[in-house]
Amino acid sequence: MPIRTSRFVAIAVASALANFAFSQAPASPHLARNLAAQCANCHGTNGKSVAEVPSLAGQPASLLVQKMKDYRDGKLPASIMHQLAKGYSDEQMALMADYFSRQPK
Repeated sequence: MPIRTSRFVAIAVASALANFAFSQAPASPHLARNLAAQCANCHGTNGKSVAEVPSLAGQPASLLVQKMKDYRDGKLPASIMHQLAKGYSDEQMALMADYFSRQPK
């Protein structure tokens, strides 16, 4: 039993150190673009939708952030956005919103 406990403690410490190191690492200059790319399946490349899904390109960043938070918090009805929005931190939402707001409509 002591071996399992020490192994668990070692894994927990290693995980905590890795998370700390990751959070302290400088952000990639492409982080916003990389996060936003995950939206392309529904909202189109660079947020320019070609279907009935709303385009994100050129929308005010504050509006996009608020909508993402509203989806996350269940204030807006959604088929999938409420689940997707839960996977992003407020900082990531802000990065994506800023990226899309800078894209031409």
